[in-house]
Amino acid sequence: MATNLDEAQKKAVRQDFDSVVNMSASQLEKWLKTDESKAVGQVKDGDNESIGHKSGERIIDILSKKTSDLSANDYEHMSKVISYVKRHSAQRPAHVADSNWEYSLKNWGHDPDKK
Repeated sequence: MATNLDEAQKKAVRQDFDSVVNMSASQLEKWLKTDESKAVGQVKDGDNESIGHKSGERIIDILSKKTSDLSANDYEHMSKVISYVKRHSAQRPAHVADSNWEYSLKNWGHDPDKK
């Protein structure tokens, strides 16, 4: 999907990514070590780690890179993160605190409690 982006498209993806990922690499790294983080998300057959948890690890990697070092795969994952966070945010439950919804979003680098 995001393999042949021009510079303007890459810039737009980076801006969207930076707006939806509101946790720092260190905050995300700390979060991913929690039981709450590991307890939510969809797990593929034969896997013991959820898709969202793996995504969080990938986001930490992306956040630690210089823009010039981002690969086509990185941009593809950034696009996936943007669409997940936007889609999931639209399904906000009545009670956010300590919900699977909140935990799931945090695995994708978005803390819904942050302003």
